[in-house]
Amino acid sequence: MKITFLGATKTVTGSNFLVEACGKKFLVDCGMWQGKAEYEAQNLQDFEFNPTEIDFVLLTHAHIDHSGRIPKLYKEGFRNKIYAHKATCDLCALMLPDSGHIQEMENEWKNKKRKRKGEKEIPPLYTAEEAARSLEVLESLQYDEIIEITEDIHVRFNDAGHMLGSSIIELWTKEEGKETKTVFTGDLGNNDIPLLDSPTMIETADYLVMESTYGSRLHLRNDEKAELFLNVVSETLDQGGSVVIPSFAVGRTQEILYEINKLKEVKEDEEFIRKYKTLMKSNVYVDSPLAISATEVFRENTNLFEEQIQEEIMGGDNPLEFPGLKFTQTAEESKALNEDHTPSIIISASGMCEVGRIKHHLKHHLWDPKSTILFVGYQAIGTLGYSIVNGAKKVKIFGEEIAVNARIEYIEGYSGHADQEGLMNFIYSFIKKPKHIFLVHGEAEAQEVLADKIKQETGIEISVPEFGETYEIDFQNEKVEKTNKIERRTKSTIRREVIDRLQKLKEEIKDMDTYVRQDIDDNKLKDEDIFRINEKIKDLEKQIINVIEG
Repeated sequence: MKITFLGATKTVTGSNFLVEACGKKFLVDCGMWQGKAEYEAQNLQDFEFNPTEIDFVLLTHAHIDHSGRIPKLYKEGFRNKIYAHKATCDLCALMLPDSGHIQEMENEWKNKKRKRKGEKEIPPLYTAEEAARSLEVLESLQYDEIIEITEDIHVRFNDAGHMLGSSIIELWTKEEGKETKTVFTGDLGNNDIPLLDSPTMIETADYLVMESTYGSRLHLRNDEKAELFLNVVSETLDQGGSVVIPSFAVGRTQEILYEINKLKEVKEDEEFIRKYKTLMKSNVYVDSPLAISATEVFRENTNLFEEQIQEEIMGGDNPLEFPGLKFTQTAEESKALNEDHTPSIIISASGMCEVGRIKHHLKHHLWDPKSTILFVGYQAIGTLGYSIVNGAKKVKIFGEEIAVNARIEYIEGYSGHADQEGLMNFIYSFIKKPKHIFLVHGEAEAQEVLADKIKQETGIEISVPEFGETYEIDFQNEKVEKTNKIERRTKSTIRREVIDRLQKLKEEIKDMDTYVRQDIDDNKLKDEDIFRINEKIKDLEKQIINVIEG
């Protein structure tokens, strides 16, 4: 068997593994690259394989960094089956066309710039319609069923506890009369994620491909994060500010709604009750059409919830419903939230602040010292969310520089990924330990720390694949050997990066010119606002002169 690692290698995006076994070629995940411009450029490149030669796909879950290039795969000729859990198929039916819509909108904006420069227009990665057509090859499965794909290839999907429908995949392959088992974890969840069951512990594996997002860190425990959440929210509301929560439309949003509904059961002291009442008196807006639809999918798949929660729902207490909860569908309703200065809680996608309505909410609240931006999920390097969490004093949103005056909080315990302890417990749980572990889906530092810990405590051999590396597994002799490496085509030098940044700066200055002229022509603008704009332009002039003189 050969495994070629074509994504999520020393990074947390673009999950894509090509497996060759038993005379078949198949993929585990086909995710989109997100974050840095260098990563996103990879989406436009040709696949490192011929899509028409892929016999099937195993999809661990619906998050776009694992599923987002399925429409591209289909568009380029793939017509065989994609196996996934039923809830994953339900969510892909929402998320992939939504991703296609985003591709179209962003491409339209980019083509306008190309047109002005006299450059040739290019098509989007895929359209919403093309994404919808790709859904026809999805084949839904349930957990715990062993599925025969061929006589020599069998799979079983197990609950990964990361999001609705997320799966750990057990893969049995029989070659030269010997059957071997490889386990792909996908993204492993926490043991204490609200709503969902804990990840399934697997008893045996010969080889393990495991995520490592939080390989060097430990999360807050569940009771701590609930109280911290309440403290941050109530303090902000008390001083007349709003709380903006950038949240992934699927997974984190529903968990936050659940947590808000259940906070009253944590404690009963007087101060806690006061804070809880402050929270319950405020409006909670879910401002993401995708999150609204995904919440419906959660309601339709309550059989995947923890047993206790299923009992609560049967008793009439739906954890995704409570007084003050409002859903905003239209763009007009979304804009109205920023015109209403009543303190409130706004949950909006995307979780890393790269696209969607969240950017408008950040533009209206980041500069306000009374408001709080509360992050509850992983922020990949290169994203707007990463910059804000890591102390940026100013950020650019829609070409405008915004001062970061709001309170910035990050409650890491809400992450859907297992921390170091959870990852180690997953390895400890094997009765028959794997002979070799491949660490994927993690930044290099997290993987290095986790690899050292696994070696020290278990003695299991570890590989941390680079992009494009192929590992051949000799089942007969139980050997793992690196045999090949495909070079990433988007690799760029620092010189190229300087040129790209200059080009981007030219475009941003054009955008700034448009926005500033619009503001100055606005008769409602106060003198102090015009003074502030003038001072910012003076600062920019100084920086440009410094670069020229340097």
